[in-house]
Amino acid sequence: MSEILRLDAVSRHFGGLQALRGVTLGIDKGEVLGLIGPNGAGKTTLVNTICGVTPASSGAVTFMGRDITRIKTYQAARLGLSRTFQIVQPFAEFSVLDNVAAAALFSQPGESLKSAREEARAHVAFVGLEAQAEKSAATLTLAMRKRLELAKALAMKPKLLFLDEVNAGLNSAEVERATGLIHQLAADGITVVMIEHLMKVVLNVCTRIAVLHNGQLIADGEPRDVISNPAVVDAYLGQQYAKRNAAGD
Repeated sequence: MSEILRLDAVSRHFGGLQALRGVTLGIDKGEVLGLIGPNGAGKTTLVNTICGVTPASSGAVTFMGRDITRIKTYQAARLGLSRTFQIVQPFAEFSVLDNVAAAALFSQPGESLKSAREEARAHVAFVGLEAQAEKSAATLTLAMRKRLELAKALAMKPKLLFLDEVNAGLNSAEVERATGLIHQLAADGITVVMIEHLMKVVLNVCTRIAVLHNGQLIADGEPRDVISNPAVVDAYLGQQYAKRNAAGD
C-alpha cells in the first residue's frame, strides 16, 4: 500500500492548552483506520488540523505528497479531504437533495446545479434516503440526519474520508446499517478514518487502530494488538473491557 496522508510531529495548542503533542502517523490508501481515545484526547482536533479548520501550531501534514499544513478548508475539500461532523447541522430548510447538491457545488467549482443534483441523487440513494429526497432536512430523524451527513461528505468526492462519531446516538439497528455503509465505502476503495467509541464497530470495520490520550499518540497497530496494549487499557478501555476481551479469546 502507498501512503495517502502523513503527519510528522504535529502539535496544536490553544493558548495554554496543548491539544495535540507531536503526533506522527501515516495512513495508507484503502485502509480503514479507527481513531479512538477518551473524550478530550484530541481526536476531533486532529481531524480539524488536517482539514484546515485549526492549522497545526508545529509539525507538518502531507496529503498525496503535497504539504497541506497551512491549507484552507475549501482547498482541502477540493483536494479530496472530506469529513462528517459529530454535531450534525444540515441546512434545515433545504431539501435532503439540495443539502447534498450544495456539498458537491462547494467542493467542485464550476459544476452546474443540474449535474450536482444528479450526483446528489446517487449519494442520497446510497445512504437510503430516496423517500426523503424532496423533504426538508428539518423533518429527518437523528439517524437519517447522520446518513444525510454521510451523503454530503460523499458528494465531495473524497479520496480520504473522516467519519466523526457517525454512530453516536443511534440504536443497534441503526448502527448496524451505518456499519454496512462503511463496509461498502471501504470496498469501493475510499480511505476512511473513523472516530468511534463503540469498540464493537471499531473491531468489525477497522483494519488498524490509532489511540490518542492527552493529545499524544499512545498506540498504533493491528486492532487486537492495540486493545490488549496495557497503556490503552489504562487510558481508555478499562480493566473490565480487557477481561471480557480476554475471556472472549
